[in-house]
Amino acid sequence: MSIQPVPQPAFYITTPIYYVNDKPHIGHAYTTIACDVMARFKRLDGFRVKFLTGTDEHGQKVAKAAADKGVPPIAICDQNSQYFRDLAKALGATNDDFIRTTEQRHVESCQALWRRLEDNGHIYLDKYAGWYSVRDEAFFDESELTQGPNGKLAPTGAPVEWVEEESYFFDLSKWQDKLLELYDSNTDFIAPKSRFNEVRSFVAGGLRDLSVSRTTFSWGIPVPGNDRHIMYVWIDALTNYITGLGHPQATEEMKVFWPESLHMVGKDIIRFHCVYWPAFLMGAGLTVPKRVFAHGWWTIEGQKMSKSLGNAIDPHMLVEKYGLDQLRYFLLREVPFGNDGDFSESGIGQRINGDLANEFGNLAQRFLSFIAKNLGGVLPEPGPLNEDDNALLESCHRLLDQCRDAINQQSFNGVLDAIWSVVRAANVYVDKQAPWTLRKTDPARMNTVLYVLAEATRHLAILMQPFVPAAAAKLLDQLAVPEDRRSFAVLGEAHALKGGTPLPAPQGIFPRYAPPGETAKGETAKGEGPK
Repeated sequence: MSIQPVPQPAFYITTPIYYVNDKPHIGHAYTTIACDVMARFKRLDGFRVKFLTGTDEHGQKVAKAAADKGVPPIAICDQNSQYFRDLAKALGATNDDFIRTTEQRHVESCQALWRRLEDNGHIYLDKYAGWYSVRDEAFFDESELTQGPNGKLAPTGAPVEWVEEESYFFDLSKWQDKLLELYDSNTDFIAPKSRFNEVRSFVAGGLRDLSVSRTTFSWGIPVPGNDRHIMYVWIDALTNYITGLGHPQATEEMKVFWPESLHMVGKDIIRFHCVYWPAFLMGAGLTVPKRVFAHGWWTIEGQKMSKSLGNAIDPHMLVEKYGLDQLRYFLLREVPFGNDGDFSESGIGQRINGDLANEFGNLAQRFLSFIAKNLGGVLPEPGPLNEDDNALLESCHRLLDQCRDAINQQSFNGVLDAIWSVVRAANVYVDKQAPWTLRKTDPARMNTVLYVLAEATRHLAILMQPFVPAAAAKLLDQLAVPEDRRSFAVLGEAHALKGGTPLPAPQGIFPRYAPPGETAKGETAKGEGPK
């Protein structure tokens, strides 16, 4: 009897597709980095991963921007979509696909979904009149509006205008009970909890049928059988998540990755993803995604980003100024994912110099430099382990389970807090054990201490790979860990470092940051300790 291989677990992670009306800013970078960390973590943990990002290219804003410039809408899309493709590359994103909603595969996918909804009796033709926000690409009930100095405003602050037109409708009102049942039977479907409560409350308050086509402009996907209408931009945009898996074909990827999916979105588009999208899918006879996580917004030095203030920060500039790994670490460590955060020069400087250079980088360089200077660059053989040695190594062996629990809740700062508890314990350990003193009094014990530090750092570097991939790889190189032995499967005692292994010359992995006009010190500022 042959033994069947255990199927590889699947994980599908998506960014929202980014709207091409402007260049990327720090908010786009934040979502892409978060999704990339999830994808890298799951790959290292043995999952088969699909990571999708892309651009949303239809709608009235794009049509207006093109008309203002006197160019076809596709010209705006081609230019601005490339900005987002370039950003993904600059951020080190490991996305498997990049989708554009102007691609033929997406047109076919949307039209197939529309036909299924229509065939199932969930779409009908009528007339619509309501308050519409061009900026939000959404209609709002009058009760949701406020009065501004120049007219009514949507909850987002965007101006609205009264629109009347023939429209196709999706029977959203009929899905209230099904949606509430979905939320109540799967409380992990929407996260964080505050967003779950917000969405559930909205649906419990009653739903109206949704206008899902437009006739007042033509830049969009034609409605099958009636090309006077184009599809509402959100039924178009949301469908990208299954287009990327090959829908409407019954592909292997659809079978493997749907619905093993996590949609990562900003909190401003939670309603579209947690009300409209599952209703569309259920109406089409498809399964709903596994989870939607809505993260918070970033302010800049305490101010909301806006064109009028001119304070939207170019992510490429941030990478150039601070370093890619440093930016990735800061954005996911500074605030709990789901909360709002504030980007400041002092904040990222403190994270780079305090966490990365002083605590993590300096830990590695202290013992690696010591081995290079005093042991000819060869990892020593350990002797018997004492209580302190075992305590540090056991904390390393527990880390993977702690990190898994946190990452599955998208608690990126929780993962890093767990890792940093061991970083700090290792720094306490090296100060207490004082290998520089043991070199003269007990060389055998010194060897054990240095080995334990190297093995602890191996665990830390492997687990840090999703967050700081380049720096973690550099550190693992200095520990002489082969590239095929860096997955989470090799964590633990069974795959420990071998004493007697030659180590390359150590190099700093996290340069200290100095604001313009100041001089940075190296990450080995603490030195090895007393001589």
